[in-house]
Amino acid sequence: MRYFRLVELPVLRRTAANLEDLRDMEDDVDARMIADVVSADPLMTLKLLAYSATVHRERRTTDVETAREAVVLIGITPFFRTFGPQPTIEEHLHGQPEARAGLTAVLRRARRAARFAMAFAAHRGDHDAPVIHEAALLHDFAEMLLWLHAPELALQIQQRQRQDPTLRSNTVQRELLGVTLAEIQHALMVDWHLPELLIRITDDSHAEASQVRNVLLAIRIARHTSQGWDNPAIPDDVTDISHLLNLGPEPTLSLLHDIER
Repeated sequence: MRYFRLVELPVLRRTAANLEDLRDMEDDVDARMIADVVSADPLMTLKLLAYSATVHRERRTTDVETAREAVVLIGITPFFRTFGPQPTIEEHLHGQPEARAGLTAVLRRARRAARFAMAFAAHRGDHDAPVIHEAALLHDFAEMLLWLHAPELALQIQQRQRQDPTLRSNTVQRELLGVTLAEIQHALMVDWHLPELLIRITDDSHAEASQVRNVLLAIRIARHTSQGWDNPAIPDDVTDISHLLNLGPEPTLSLLHDIER
């Protein structure tokens, strides 16, 4: 945790370029425009929320729970002053194609899970839908950090699970890291003073809560459909999602395809 607390977080090259485009037109930029760019990138979202937690913390009575709220709190000009030209994932992992592929897969899954989670929350009429979107987006950020800063260990975990598909993630993580990624992630979220609601929704141990199930089911369907819709686990996912949304299995499957499109 001490190590990850100090490292620089690179972002997607597309995110860095889009932020520079906005910087060039700063006088015409509003918080929504910046938040739209930030919220498409899990690592930039994490950087923004961690920084915003330090701004006027002693004077605030409520958490800043979304990227847009964070930009409003910081201000447009201070945002660009604080977040200069961003280091990129592509530069950071230059010459490490396996690590880039591993990280890219996690990032793609996170963005798809966030779309599913947001759509489920909207269907349920959940007023915390933006936070649920962020919870799905950030659910696996410790795995992203591992690919970035300890790719050899991330590759070992990946190879072990490919050799033995029945091997549980927590088991191999504890064996190779001495701790699970979920434990590291929770400790970092608390240390960075991320919003309490976000921490709670991201905590799998509270799976009985509807918001947590919303996130977990979004991640499950995103993971199981990453290579298409033929995974044998998908019918069970559809059944569980139908219960969450109070829909029949067929309308649920139709909704899932609509979300992906």
